[in-house]
Amino acid sequence: MIYWSIFLAFFIPGILGYGGGPASIPLVEKEVVDRYGWMTTQEFGEVLAIGNALPGPIATKMAGYIGYMEGGVLGSAVALFATIAPSLLLMLVLMVTLLKYKDSPQVKNITKLIRPVIAVLLGAMTVQFFITSTESSGAVQTIILTIISFWMLEVKKVHPAFVILLAIVYGGVAGLI
Repeated sequence: MIYWSIFLAFFIPGILGYGGGPASIPLVEKEVVDRYGWMTTQEFGEVLAIGNALPGPIATKMAGYIGYMEGGVLGSAVALFATIAPSLLLMLVLMVTLLKYKDSPQVKNITKLIRPVIAVLLGAMTVQFFITSTESSGAVQTIILTIISFWMLEVKKVHPAFVILLAIVYGGVAGLI
């Protein structure tokens, strides 16, 4: 039964998360944290941070890890398949239709309509992570990390993987003090 739960936890966000991994992350969080209780918000945030630091698609990395933690190697395979299955099926079924209507203004406008929804979902998740971080690490540590990360990303144009790695190191050092 755990494999069916793992499949649903990643298949449903895969269907609803138009836009790839970043768009489906809040939906996966809802399933993994709220629905099944496999991890806390903080643990999910840590998995997300590690997933962001590694190369490749984030959704599959997170699915593989969470699936493995809940169901071993088979759980990992089920989660990976469930993550890519909606896209794979949709590509196969709709390829002919998309090629036929690719220049249609209606098709081009779909993306414009969905982007604000994805932005709101990512914003809500960011606020939730910020609140959780403030509660667990303290407001000062969270604000310092936020300001330094923003400065490195936007002013210095440091690659996000390095910012995440430095934040992990900072968290480890701050945890020792």
